[in-house]
Amino acid sequence: MTLHGDALKTAIEQTRTKWGWFVALGVLLLIFGGIAFGNLFIATVASVYVVGWLMLMAGVIEIVHAFGVKTWSRFFYWLLSGLLYAVAGFFAFDNPLLASAVLTFLLAIALVASGVLRAWVGFSHRPERGWGWIVAAGVISALAGLIIAMGWPVNSLWVLGLFLAIDLIFQGWTFIAVGLALKK
Repeated sequence: MTLHGDALKTAIEQTRTKWGWFVALGVLLLIFGGIAFGNLFIATVASVYVVGWLMLMAGVIEIVHAFGVKTWSRFFYWLLSGLLYAVAGFFAFDNPLLASAVLTFLLAIALVASGVLRAWVGFSHRPERGWGWIVAAGVISALAGLIIAMGWPVNSLWVLGLFLAIDLIFQGWTFIAVGLALKK
């Protein structure tokens, strides 16, 4: 066995004794996902607050970094970038409903753009095996983005919460599956 194989085997053996923690975390994530599904509006606001905190922290880090660069042009770039992030973070806390509308619209744009790109990449690899799955995934992503865009801004009250709820549930099932696999 290779050096990497031995390290991987050791890591798996050490993790195997903690299988219950994986299952417990999975159950907790499933519960949180169910709660999020129960009130998509609150889940949307919670996700906006998380994004707001992340933007605020990124802004502070970039502002601090600005004072460590050596040229004025880079200093102003990092300072301005950090200030914009910090302002956007404060904006998310000040008006989470408007922030959710902006984030939902950006999500729609990102889904359409990535879907079209993915479909184009898949279509350009037509002779290769599996190209149809790539095109199908791209079309589904683009359609999801278009559906979100067509329902905007009304759906911005629940779309982000729906994505959060789905993610929590999938993560929960994943942790449960990993924990049960480690037990065996």
